[in-house]
Amino acid sequence: MPGDEPEETPRDNRRGRSSIGEARAYTPRGRTVAERGRLPRDTGRNTDPFRPALQVLDGGESGQRTRGRGRTTEPPPQREQAKPREQTKPREPAKPREQPAPRTKTREPEKTRERARTREPQRSREPERRRPEPRTREKTRRPVPAEPPKLASSSRRLRLGTVLALSLFVTIGVRLVVLQVATSPEEAASLLELRENRLTSVTLPAPRGRILDRNGNVLAHSVEARYVYADPENKKLQEDVAGTAAKLAPLLGVPHSELVEKMQRKQVMGQWSKFRYLDRGVDLPIADRIDALKLPGIYTHSDERRDVPGGDLASNLIGFTGEEGRGLEGLEARYDDLLHGADGKRVFEIGTGKLNKPIPGGFQQDVEARPGSSLQLTIDQDLQFQVQRVLDAAGKKKNARVGGAVVLDARTGEVLAQASYPLYNAAKPNAVDPIERIDMPSSVVTDPGSSHKAFIFGAALQEGLVKPDEVIAIGPAIKKGDTLFKDTHPQDKGTRMTLPGLLAFSSNVGTILLADRLGPDKVYEYQQKFGLGKATGEGMPAEADGDLLETADWSGSSYGSVPIGHSVSATLIQMAAGYGAIANDGVYIQPHLIKATISGEDGTETPAAAPSTHRVLDTEVARELRLMMEAVTTVKDATGLAAQVPGYRVAGKTGTGKLLVNGQYTSNNASSFVGMAPAENPRYVIAVSMDVSSGGGGDVAAPAFSEMMSYVLLQNHVPPSGSEAPDFKIKE
Repeated sequence: MPGDEPEETPRDNRRGRSSIGEARAYTPRGRTVAERGRLPRDTGRNTDPFRPALQVLDGGESGQRTRGRGRTTEPPPQREQAKPREQTKPREPAKPREQPAPRTKTREPEKTRERARTREPQRSREPERRRPEPRTREKTRRPVPAEPPKLASSSRRLRLGTVLALSLFVTIGVRLVVLQVATSPEEAASLLELRENRLTSVTLPAPRGRILDRNGNVLAHSVEARYVYADPENKKLQEDVAGTAAKLAPLLGVPHSELVEKMQRKQVMGQWSKFRYLDRGVDLPIADRIDALKLPGIYTHSDERRDVPGGDLASNLIGFTGEEGRGLEGLEARYDDLLHGADGKRVFEIGTGKLNKPIPGGFQQDVEARPGSSLQLTIDQDLQFQVQRVLDAAGKKKNARVGGAVVLDARTGEVLAQASYPLYNAAKPNAVDPIERIDMPSSVVTDPGSSHKAFIFGAALQEGLVKPDEVIAIGPAIKKGDTLFKDTHPQDKGTRMTLPGLLAFSSNVGTILLADRLGPDKVYEYQQKFGLGKATGEGMPAEADGDLLETADWSGSSYGSVPIGHSVSATLIQMAAGYGAIANDGVYIQPHLIKATISGEDGTETPAAAPSTHRVLDTEVARELRLMMEAVTTVKDATGLAAQVPGYRVAGKTGTGKLLVNGQYTSNNASSFVGMAPAENPRYVIAVSMDVSSGGGGDVAAPAFSEMMSYVLLQNHVPPSGSEAPDFKIKE
């Protein structure tokens, strides 16, 4: 139509003119920052969107104010916003806009429209895509503007990072393979040596378990302490070893010369030692004073010291530990694994030279220590103290070489007290001779002497070879083999004595006659039944077995010596257990010291295994034998009168034998008394023995027995006997 200006000028018409603007419009360098920020895509626009910015280069005019040029332009004509097309009515053709008066240059309207587009507010792409374009009669081809440069792809960065990580792991894996496979033995050894030189370890001592009495009282336990050690490789220490030792000697109580020797450099397995103990179990205040001195190369560290609150209380039973906290004697040694637990260990990396300290963040590995379990004994602390006190006084009074005492619960076999003479302080074991530290009741063997006769009487009664009211004709002596065996209370030949009378006067002749009825085999059998010839297993380490003479080894004199307790060796605990069978109505109960163990981790208490038992005598036979044995403590001029306990009936037997040392008998007497009370219903059995230069069991051991038995009966509130001992007929 006349006067109508086409909405777009064909591109071919514009190519007739050479334009630098058109050339730069498609050059990336020709785009300005403002132009790159404007990206609305108008499918109806076929001209270069960047041309207005370069219009000045084309010689054209613009009504806009160009940034930085100070020129003004006419406001662009406003384009009417197209209304959305209704579905029911077809859209009417838009009326052509009135164009301004033509100017000198024929391309002005097109330029004006393009300048107007550049000033139009930027719209989102979606509305422009949905806005319908006016239909024209001729369909023209619309060019697509160049796309802006693409940003980096995130998926490409992820793939690149994955490749780099895999490459790193492959490199590490190859290096490990090279180190483990391709490295020569020399290189591997060098690496190990380097690693070992930079690693050091410290033992973390496990808390040692306690030893308690039956009521939970502490007999031995560990207390916190410190150990002091030196680093002989410290150069400053080596410059003044003598001066350092002089400062430590009065604090540690260690001789100056000994400290100097311990601070000297020393090789251990080809390497110079950097650790040497100076003292163990140091009290905390002393250790603090040493730390305050800041002596070069001298250090302290956490330690434990075994403490025995009672000093010498049950020391021969408990024993002691060494500097390393391991049991060396007594129950400490016997149950060391249980008490000690498991030590921990700390391994850490240190520097070299001046940085000889743990490396922060370096290698460190800790293995926690497991505390040891506690041991609860059957011992009664108060009773143990009294038994030791009485034994010590009697031993000193009789000038005894060694002595011992055992208190048993007749109904359970529990050892309530077990004492030795002489005493020693378990906290200072090296202050006494080793022979004084032994537990006499379990380690020392003697000929039991006449206390063995009760076993022969019991066997004869059990076998029915003698009646309780039977009388036996005896004389002043009897010969067996080439040995004449005499009585200490000689009787005329043909004297008829009752069984209580034979026991009251400890007749060798009468006992040998009963053994003749039994024969060697039965004697040997009952010796074993009463617990002789084999360790009781009460819990003490190195408990002696004693010795029995087998029947094949009997000589002519053995028929006389064995029945009266010679040619036999037994421990005091064995004799106490044998008498325990008589007290317990004929049932032997294994004596035992351990009541329970208590876990150091959770405090769980585990009772000790039940003791073994077996029957030796019938109940009635045991009661008849106990009744006969009361004659020993009641009949006039009997051997055991000193064993009487006021208010209680006592049954027992004296004994005088010989101490056996290294297979040889000593010249002293092993004088003993073993008895029970109340005799009508025994609760306790006590055995006492002392090795003295002179005297028998009646005057050496019986008085100590009486005092001990009196205490235990009263302490445990045992009612006095309800009847007196019978009047025994001694002779017919």
